[in-house]
Amino acid sequence: MTEPVGVRLKRLPNGEGLDLPCYATDGAAGMDVVSAENVRIAPAARHAVATGLSMAIPRGYEIQVRPRSGLALKHGITVPNTPGTIDSDYRGELKIILINHGAEPFEIQRGDRVAQLVLAPVTQARWEEVAELDDTARGASGFGSTGGHAKLA
Repeated sequence: MTEPVGVRLKRLPNGEGLDLPCYATDGAAGMDVVSAENVRIAPAARHAVATGLSMAIPRGYEIQVRPRSGLALKHGITVPNTPGTIDSDYRGELKIILINHGAEPFEIQRGDRVAQLVLAPVTQARWEEVAELDDTARGASGFGSTGGHAKLA
């Protein structure tokens, strides 16, 4: 197991009294984060749910925002830009974009767990423009070209 990476976190006034993001179990990859507001999300609607937190993510890392599987399965509540990315140079309030794919309005109460946060390393790319790319067995074939479900054939 690797050592935890320190992430500086600031609790905003609307986050007073709420639990900080935390791992539910020893083996959890994501930290549960809670809502700092009461909100009702209508079917097909989206909302940026306030968390009452801002943070200073270390350079070379990002925080990925992922849906909670139980909310997705039972209620159709998910993160539409999954995984969402919080960049290391962002200092505003962390808000969780949620969408309701369910048939009923969904109520979120202040303190409800709404998403998971995963701290992940980032490798930045350096483009190297070339005249030709190397050949591979797959080549330019895509969208089902490697097989899989029989209906794709």
